Amino acid sequence: MTHVQTRDKKTLRFVVAGLMLGMFIASMDQTVVSTAIGEIIADLGGLDQFVWVTSAYLVAEMAGMPIFGKLSDMYGRKRFFVFGLIMFLFGSILCGTATSIAQLSIYRAIQGIGGGSLMPIAFTIVFDVFPVEKRGKMSGLFGAVFGLSSVFGPLLGAYITDNLNWHWIFYINLPLGILAVFLILFFYHESREHQKQSIDWAGAATLVCSTVSLMFALELGSKYGWSSMPILSLFASFVVFFVLFLIAESKASSPIISFKMFQKRLYAASNLVGLIYGLPFMVAVVFMPVFIQGVFGGTATNAGLMLLPMMLGVTVASMVGGILAQHMSYRNVMLIHGLILIIGLLFAGTMGTDTPYSVVLIYMVTIGYGVGASFAVLGMAAIHDFGPEQFGSANATMAFLREFGMTVGITIFGTIQSHLFTANLKDAFSNMPGSGAVQHITNPRQMLSPETRQHIPDPVLHRFTEALASSITHTFLWALIPAVLAMLLMFTMTKDRLRRVKKQPES
Repeated sequence: MTHVQTRDKKTLRFVVAGLMLGMFIASMDQTVVSTAIGEIIADLGGLDQFVWVTSAYLVAEMAGMPIFGKLSDMYGRKRFFVFGLIMFLFGSILCGTATSIAQLSIYRAIQGIGGGSLMPIAFTIVFDVFPVEKRGKMSGLFGAVFGLSSVFGPLLGAYITDNLNWHWIFYINLPLGILAVFLILFFYHESREHQKQSIDWAGAATLVCSTVSLMFALELGSKYGWSSMPILSLFASFVVFFVLFLIAESKASSPIISFKMFQKRLYAASNLVGLIYGLPFMVAVVFMPVFIQGVFGGTATNAGLMLLPMMLGVTVASMVGGILAQHMSYRNVMLIHGLILIIGLLFAGTMGTDTPYSVVLIYMVTIGYGVGASFAVLGMAAIHDFGPEQFGSANATMAFLREFGMTVGITIFGTIQSHLFTANLKDAFSNMPGSGAVQHITNPRQMLSPETRQHIPDPVLHRFTEALASSITHTFLWALIPAVLAMLLMFTMTKDRLRRVKKQPES
């Protein structure tokens, strides 16, 4: 068990700042390269390998989350949070010096190892250092940072690439990360009393192998074909290693992911909701800028800036959700915001090329608000039935499943949108002579830049825009399926709420 000695208010402010900086840069780097990948390919080449730049980070990060969470329970939070920061910064330096896509992908994996330690342990330290009555507010604050960083990454990547060069999307981490290391090293103090346990090496190895196999299968399926031998082999590898992982965990004395924890109804339900709830959020983050740029025009950076209203909704809801959890059950807080998310998705599914921009903004705020509370509330619900000696494992498993759900969501709904868009293009240009080349465009971003649009005849551009807008709005309607399923799972959560502890008179 980790006994935390960091208690005075001034010191806590520095600790919170260090934790937020670490979590922010780790979460932001999941998406920061998405808008810079064009410049990276132009400089380094490797068009057929660029998917690894994002995949390597996500795979390494996700594989490390449960492992670092368990190790932090056994040997203390501070050493593994600082290790994560140093590893992340080392990877960032290497990324900025990469001279090939292969190098950059390897260096991104090093970054991901550090990121896998930072995000779950940051939330865990918050639960360690703050009393119960303040956890709602702080969980809301940290949940807002997590949600904001997911949206802020593409914006920062686009801005830095346009004004400096792609190397600086990695170098920008250095001053923030070094400051975080300093703040945690000097202001966060925990005792040396920890719960010593044996390390579950078999569980760790099989978990990494199964995660790597599945993530690469999902990331590369659209490139090689879902029925191709490489992808089928990766899925088969996932099944084999996952079965071995289940066997290893059932026999381990100190498993990486304890199945006994899932016997707690609130914990199991919260993790299932977290797994599914992020899917519709990623649909909005990925496709709303494409819709805005396709319908209203402008650069990718300007379209990305239009996500700011969604960021506002995420921030407010995360703070409100953390506070409400002190006054009503986690389940009721999530049900309220789940309903708001469903309403937002329904509205987004009605958008068209004639929808006013102000109305689109309202829909974005609604979706952001509907999702935001989950970043704070589900984390609190996950640790509710456990003591500090299990906070790390509980938090890390929640973070792992949330990230996994978001990644799967991007793959599933990206495939759905691509098929819808291709079918719409075929219908739109089937009776237009000389438009065969347009029908074969499966990536709408190819025709979204202002320079390209200037050379497209108005009748062609209009049909293209209609096809794009329809494919995206129908994708939002498809996203209702996980949103409704998540809401049904919310009913399985218990009626527990954040425990309020009466203040004791100071001695």
